[in-house]
Amino acid sequence: MDNPDQSGKALDNLVEKLKVKDNTKVVVVFQAIGNAPILKQKVYKLTASYKFQTVIQFLRKELRYQGADPLFLYINSAFAPSPDETVSNLYKCFNTDGHLIINYCTTAAWG
Repeated sequence: MDNPDQSGKALDNLVEKLKVKDNTKVVVVFQAIGNAPILKQKVYKLTASYKFQTVIQFLRKELRYQGADPLFLYINSAFAPSPDETVSNLYKCFNTDGHLIINYCTTAAWG
């Protein structure tokens, strides 16, 4: 049976690790689809702990889109992830050759 002091210390260590912000970066490649404007810079390093909503806001800012302008984002031309999904989870599941491909367009294209 584990010593209660050791279990408590292990739990404290785990809590401290979870409090530390993950600054790991993920290489993201943005690819325009259809009539969407093309970015001058297509490759970015984004913080892995970001929510996908942050990626959406980032891309809207880069494209100088207003709130009413339609913008649809897809991973690997396949599906639109939930805005609360983390970039790190998407990268772990769907990375291609060490980067995450995000397609974007002004009209719904897939899924």
